[in-house]
Amino acid sequence: MKFKSVLISICFLVVMLFSYQPLLTAQYTQDKPANYYFSLPSEPGEVIESEDLRFYLDTVVEGLDSPWGMVFLPDGSMLITEKSGTLRVVENGSLLDETVLGVPDVFDRNQGGLLDIALHPDFEENRYVYLAYSIPTGNEAHTAIGRGVYNDYVLENFEVLFEGSPKTRRPFHFGSRIVFDNDGYMYFAIGDRGEMETAQDLTNHSGKTFRLYDDGTVPEDNPFVHEDGAMPEIFTLGNRNIQGMTLHPGTGEVWSNEHGPRGGDEINIIRPGLNYGWPEITHGIDYAGSEITPDTAAPGMEQPLHHWTPSIAPSGMAIIYNSDRYENWNGDVFNGALAQRHLNRIVVDENHEHAVKEERLLQGIARIRDVRFAPDGFLYIMEESNGRIIRLIPENFEH
Repeated sequence: MKFKSVLISICFLVVMLFSYQPLLTAQYTQDKPANYYFSLPSEPGEVIESEDLRFYLDTVVEGLDSPWGMVFLPDGSMLITEKSGTLRVVENGSLLDETVLGVPDVFDRNQGGLLDIALHPDFEENRYVYLAYSIPTGNEAHTAIGRGVYNDYVLENFEVLFEGSPKTRRPFHFGSRIVFDNDGYMYFAIGDRGEMETAQDLTNHSGKTFRLYDDGTVPEDNPFVHEDGAMPEIFTLGNRNIQGMTLHPGTGEVWSNEHGPRGGDEINIIRPGLNYGWPEITHGIDYAGSEITPDTAAPGMEQPLHHWTPSIAPSGMAIIYNSDRYENWNGDVFNGALAQRHLNRIVVDENHEHAVKEERLLQGIARIRDVRFAPDGFLYIMEESNGRIIRLIPENFEH
């Protein structure tokens, strides 16, 4: 009889615990830092009036050294790459002095170094963090993609998934951003490494975009996988130097921006097997002022959705979609500008075929290296020259 009474009490406690668990979970979800990666300022800043939105700036991270890429983790923390090869951590809204261990050695020269960073789509289960970086071999280098398991400020079991070939001493045009699509494929890009003719050559990795599975293996339906002599990882060719790439939240397609020479920076939608023309067609000229080609179009080569002439040197890319905070910016494409030092906003038509309007925000602010629309619903920009990350807060956002 006593045993039966104890058993009933235990069952009652179990039922109560499971009944209460949703309340515990709801409370945790409401309070955990991931709702806002940074606390909101007590007072709004000076209002900036753009064509379609009034907003103010909120500096959330300072003290970075040539930052290149950033990701937002589900627990409310951030990881930030610095070009010199350091991976920094933001936790509870503050930049830690402690850096992540286990990061690979990088070719930190001119445009080379530790570049982009991305999380695996199932990061909460596998903890995989992906890095794009210039991998050194003596005095030569090329772009590599690797991944490790992130735990307690350590990138464990780091492995190289892809290594560009052939290597060169030229310290230019490494790319690169990393994007996962809705089917789990991984996309990234490598520039022409300062040798323009390589972008049309399928026997090397320069001047291309690539598609791989998350473990670095090659999909059998890649567009050039069965072509003799072609590098099987190649997804598109004729890309001079992509430094911005993002997944369109509405269409699921990969969008990119890339550097032209003097003029001819481009926005493109990356589609399998297409040739984006460099250097056979371009809207730009050589840095010395000479003509690269008289052609801006040719059969079998894609026209950009938009091009900037003169160049803005685009880097970092985000698309705002279904946002109630930035309603008048929904569907717009945001690009960082290095040379022209501003945040570039492009409004596209509903068919995603043409740019219909351009707006240059925050002109003269800094070299903007990365732009991210974060899981907390805010747009963030990364200033390379000032080593800061800034959040754009709409004027009417309720604190």
